[in-house]
Amino acid sequence: MALFLYQKIQTQYIVKLLVFLIIENKTLIKPNDQFVIGSISKQITAVLLLREYEKGNIQLNERINKYLVQIQQPWANEVTIHHLLTHTHGIVHLDKPLEFEQGLQFHYSQLGYELLAQILEQVTNKTFNELSTEFFSQYGLNETFHPENKNYKNLVKGYMEIENKKFKFTTHSLDNNVAAGSFISNVKDLNKWNQLLYTGQLVKKETLELMKTGYATRIHPIFEAVEYGYGLLFKKGEENIQIGALGYAPGFVSACYFYPQRNMNVIVLENTARVFPDFRKIFNVHTEIMKLIKNKCTTKVKSQGS
Repeated sequence: MALFLYQKIQTQYIVKLLVFLIIENKTLIKPNDQFVIGSISKQITAVLLLREYEKGNIQLNERINKYLVQIQQPWANEVTIHHLLTHTHGIVHLDKPLEFEQGLQFHYSQLGYELLAQILEQVTNKTFNELSTEFFSQYGLNETFHPENKNYKNLVKGYMEIENKKFKFTTHSLDNNVAAGSFISNVKDLNKWNQLLYTGQLVKKETLELMKTGYATRIHPIFEAVEYGYGLLFKKGEENIQIGALGYAPGFVSACYFYPQRNMNVIVLENTARVFPDFRKIFNVHTEIMKLIKNKCTTKVKSQGS
């Protein structure tokens, strides 16, 4: 596991990195070691799409059949890009009717973000691999990769707990759609990602506000009711307290959160998935750290106001 806490106080930087052992050969995880970041990938996909929105190449209320002409279902003329971003589209399969009328419910979906990647490919005339690779290079995210870009060198193995607290290497860590859950990164790059994102360097500040707006309520397996923006999660009314995302891929468990009140990033990357499929236990370390930081942030604000 790699844990990264970053806080900027005036001109001083406080960085803490805790590293634990890789299981097989008992070697320490290094700061440059890479992990599959699961659903943290969705905010990257959202940013790539919103950058095209800022250029005027995409409108968020456009129907997806403008770009995905191969989909012959009637709902392709009703579902919008906004619905895909917010998991309110109702698509369960490309050859089946919608699960519910678009915009009326929330159903967490990997497929929706895969369709966003396909839309980006149509708009930019580039593969999603090419588009994301150019983007990472532009912003110096040199340890973050689309898995089809084989230049990553430090991807650690992911392990699943099987029985009696034993772990087994899994070969399925990259099975998720890339746009939804299979980008590869490390603690230093995700810290830089947060710095760039929340200071308005990746998208304009008004576009960032769109990402931070709650469009639907998700009943989360860990946090219960949370608001869902464009790739970002937060408790109702807490987008300026704790905002970000968790990520899960077979063998990899991640958290990437920003705490605006203290200008702090918390990145937790783990290459062991414990007691699957109980997600509360799988993410126990991550959520306990997050709870601690959140409590410190809110306590500080209260003390300043008293």
